[in-house]
Amino acid sequence: MSTEIRVPTLGESVTEATVATWFKKPGDTVAVDEMLCELETDKVTVEVPSPVAGTLSDIVAAEGETVGVDALLGNISESGNAGPEETKPRAEETKKTDAEKAPNGGTSGGGETVKVMVPALGESVTEATVATWFKKEGDQVAADEMLCELETDKVSVEVPAPAAGVLGKILKKEGETVEAGGQLAELSAGASAAASPEAKAVETEGAKGEAYTGTAKSGTRTDVEDAPSAKKAMAEANVSRDQVTGSGRDGRIMKDDVAKALQGVSSAPAPASAPRAPVAADDAAREERVKMTRLRQTIARRLKDAQNTAAMLTTYNEVDMTEVMALRNTYKAEFEKKHGVRMGFMSFFTKACCHALKEVPEVNAEIDGTDVVYKNFVHMGIAAGTPQGLVVPVIRDADAMSFAEIEKAIAEKGARARDGKLSMAEMQGGTFTISNGGVYGSLMSSPILNPPQSGILGMHKIQDRPMVIDGEIKIRPMMYLALSYDHRIVDGKGAVTFLVRVKEALEDPRRLLMDL
Repeated sequence: MSTEIRVPTLGESVTEATVATWFKKPGDTVAVDEMLCELETDKVTVEVPSPVAGTLSDIVAAEGETVGVDALLGNISESGNAGPEETKPRAEETKKTDAEKAPNGGTSGGGETVKVMVPALGESVTEATVATWFKKEGDQVAADEMLCELETDKVSVEVPAPAAGVLGKILKKEGETVEAGGQLAELSAGASAAASPEAKAVETEGAKGEAYTGTAKSGTRTDVEDAPSAKKAMAEANVSRDQVTGSGRDGRIMKDDVAKALQGVSSAPAPASAPRAPVAADDAAREERVKMTRLRQTIARRLKDAQNTAAMLTTYNEVDMTEVMALRNTYKAEFEKKHGVRMGFMSFFTKACCHALKEVPEVNAEIDGTDVVYKNFVHMGIAAGTPQGLVVPVIRDADAMSFAEIEKAIAEKGARARDGKLSMAEMQGGTFTISNGGVYGSLMSSPILNPPQSGILGMHKIQDRPMVIDGEIKIRPMMYLALSYDHRIVDGKGAVTFLVRVKEALEDPRRLLMDL
């Protein structure tokens, strides 16, 4: 039997903590009440004891991760032999517990209540917003049928039904924030919607009541409790609450936020916090106010952080696409027939960038404190526009891949990005990024860095222009290239050299084969 280790109550107004230290590792034997790990909040340090004796089977929340109250930390496999009298009750208890958890499918009997839980959201992601419920209370659902969709600051997560039955009470409405491991709803496994009309009516009444309560709580939060240490700091510095931007959950002000306000540094992006200009009454009636999605908020924050943190400059060049287009036209049919994927321009640019990064490694590096970390590999980020916003899936070890492997990876990740199916792991660890604004008709632009990377290449529209070739004016398909780079570690010479090497490789693709 497995027992869950969960975050205990952290104290009044404290909703989250950081996992500071694990005293045990998976496979270790633990005794009842033996200390397993230590959590840190903004007020106190909390020790988490073992609820049972057994073996620590797995750790869900690693050191450094932020967890909410009652979030899952790990699991313990209980030890010991149950006596004859305990055998039956414990078996029944196990059956009931499994029915309540039912993580990924299967029914445990007609009418039994199964909890619909928030699935794993990915590394370092502790909460999400309920975006859409596809089912309503009382609806019949099949096992693995999609119940709702959650939205994090990086990806969308679909929640399937853990069993077939009837969706009972929805605990988290659309727009509410949920924590990893939290409960979303209850499901009556094996039940029939038509078989219990009275229960369905009762559940519908409950849903109406809860919908009203949820509406009352939506909108601007006025009941957020700031950290006591922050309140004290604001009182001592004679700073009002509206002068401080809270970085805690639901806008809660922390002690560090007060310190930043006193230093004149805002922790929120300036455009987002700037007051609106007065709007005429007749214009206001025709406006529509829509809350930014978590993904859009994250994009806005990261782009502004890149501008505030890096010494960002952009250098430009142009490339004659004649040779690449000729090579592509010659072999594209044969390429697609053999490899099952179309030959695009992105594989050429990816190869050219990998080639140039070997010569100018600082463009493929990142700053860590006072150190420069050089990457002896290329994990290429390919920016992709989606209906939800810009995402950057990463092609790992692109420098070791063939043209066909790169094209297949780009096609697969592009499709997953458009469908909102990318996982966090697929968007982490990039060392350099390519952004193709040309697909939207952009002639020239300055891309913004994707932190902590030190370089990003911007591709643009291919346009026929008159060029002087060997003393003659000829029409050539030209593209402007832009390299934005972090001037803290990349000098102008290195940036220009990188862009020239990319240009040379594209104008004479044979250089890639000969490593020139």
